[in-house]
Amino acid sequence: MISPVLAGLGLGLSLIVAIGAQNLFVLRQGLRREHVFVVAAICAVSDAVLIVLGVSGVGFVLQAVPWLIDAVRWAGAAFLVTYGVLAARRAWRPSGEAFAVAEVDSVEHEDGGGSVATRTRLLPVMLTCLALTWLNPHVYLDTVFLLGTVANTHGDDRWLFAAGAMLASVAWFFGLAFGARFLGRRLSTPRAWRILDAIIAVVMIALGISLVLPH
Repeated sequence: MISPVLAGLGLGLSLIVAIGAQNLFVLRQGLRREHVFVVAAICAVSDAVLIVLGVSGVGFVLQAVPWLIDAVRWAGAAFLVTYGVLAARRAWRPSGEAFAVAEVDSVEHEDGGGSVATRTRLLPVMLTCLALTWLNPHVYLDTVFLLGTVANTHGDDRWLFAAGAMLASVAWFFGLAFGARFLGRRLSTPRAWRILDAIIAVVMIALGISLVLPH
């Protein structure tokens, strides 16, 4: 009974523990201490929905209608390149985020429910997180089709497998988001943030271009 859960946990972690657009965004929000819980929750819930779709057999529908993946691929490429250009701009002309992170370590600004006050509104952060998740064609190929296919090999235990994969998503995204907050002091200089944004820019643009290149 435990085996399918562990199998789902292992495959789920293997699919999400990698440098990618979504993980970099979660990491950056964690370092900024900005809407951390909401970002992690969006990623985990989105993964859960995609896993349910995969186990329910939607992955086979996507395989039968390849133009849907192509549409998402081009939309995702455009979004990733745009986000990468914005990150490159931040790296070239820093906006003082490092000093804001340093201030958070010493002064607790209450914002309604006791969270640290932030400069970026919640809605743009949520929309960016949703776009990085749902406009990524790999999430459909990996989470919906691949994970769904493997889950269905477990027969009646496929939902236990799915539960293990969902647990992997929750553990990873919340661990990454809140764990990143402890690195804030190490990134309390403008130079460190410029390096981080430069890395994000390179990865995002490279991922965007790779989506439209012939394979």
